[in-house]
Amino acid sequence: MRRPEIGARLDHLGLCSADPQAMAAFFEQAFAMAKTATAQGWRCAAREREIVIVPGQANRAAFIAFAFASRDELDRYRAALTSRSVTLAASPSPHFDGAAFSANDPDGNVAVFGVRERNAASAPLPARLQHVGFRTPRIEQMTSFYEHALGFVVSDRVLDDEGGLRAAFVRSDAEHHSVALFGAPEARLDHHSYETRDWQHVRLWADRMGERRIPIFWGVGRHGPGNDVFFMVEDVEGNLVEISAELEVCAADRECRTWPHEEHTLNLWGSAIMRS
Repeated sequence: MRRPEIGARLDHLGLCSADPQAMAAFFEQAFAMAKTATAQGWRCAAREREIVIVPGQANRAAFIAFAFASRDELDRYRAALTSRSVTLAASPSPHFDGAAFSANDPDGNVAVFGVRERNAASAPLPARLQHVGFRTPRIEQMTSFYEHALGFVVSDRVLDDEGGLRAAFVRSDAEHHSVALFGAPEARLDHHSYETRDWQHVRLWADRMGERRIPIFWGVGRHGPGNDVFFMVEDVEGNLVEISAELEVCAADRECRTWPHEEHTLNLWGSAIMRS
């Protein structure tokens, strides 16, 4: 069966910060991402995870960058977006070449698409950048944009008692979601998530946080949508950063599921953060 997704994977993230140097120091300490000063701000990177930190409003993403495996795939995707009359612009990412392009979602988040080689994980404490989450007062418009304009696939929806959409999880490849959307009064970055190998590696990451006196903000728990085991910590500006493992890999013919808007949906093991 032909896969329904666009076939791109979240590759790196641009993060705005009121204090880029302090933010870079946090990710070096907490997530073992070596920091390097750049002309624009800071780069923090380790095997399969990378963020670019630039001066700007806290709790906002500068961009989210998705990588295709080949130029042919990228060109086909550009043609598909053009056929849907999606407005395209230049890429703000320093890690893609001139063939890359971007599109703005209804909240102004910049989704970038390019080509980049994917390295196999070999780090002793792996954590691959896997998805990003946004809070939005325009949950219906945002979900429609990612599904119908960008061609992502909706894996799960969370509905309230009146049938209103409260959260949506959309995927760009076979993994359950690469973008999570949560209905909320304010448009802002909610979290970015790093997929580690298994439950035992979640424990190792939690031990690392404990050794550095970084408290777990939420978890350890298990999400309903995606079925992954996770915990979250806060960075220096209150963004949530997640370690996750065993995220669902979706079959090509998997149908979208619906969940009730309740704490149990977001954490099958206990309490949850309710964005609205």
